[in-house]
Amino acid sequence: MALRADGKIYLSWDDIQTLVDQLCEWVDKSELPITSVTGIERGGLIPAVMISHKLNLPYVYSVHPNTLVIDDICDTGETLNLILEAPTAVLHYKPTAKHKPTFYAQEVENEWIVYPWERKDSESIQDYLKK
Repeated sequence: MALRADGKIYLSWDDIQTLVDQLCEWVDKSELPITSVTGIERGGLIPAVMISHKLNLPYVYSVHPNTLVIDDICDTGETLNLILEAPTAVLHYKPTAKHKPTFYAQEVENEWIVYPWERKDSESIQDYLKK
């Protein structure tokens, strides 16, 4: 169960499994001919592997039109904006983002989410915004 502290939401592995299950349910219900999965480094790698296993789809290293591209969160939308012709999926989506993923498990507002594969002392700012 997610823990809220210090203005952050700390997710457990059980929380991640629930979100992955929700995403896979949406993907299964869709009409999209998804044939493979890949993850955006760093945050998308673990959920992509979990989704690949759950959907019994191969994990690939290059994006094709039928590849489902996974990330942990669509925060600003900058990362997913680079994916032009493939479906995208995230665990968390912020509606203020410049890009709306094809699938998302949960919509969030301005909460800072700490995933179990991240350091507990992670800063509330994306690495690429620290310039």
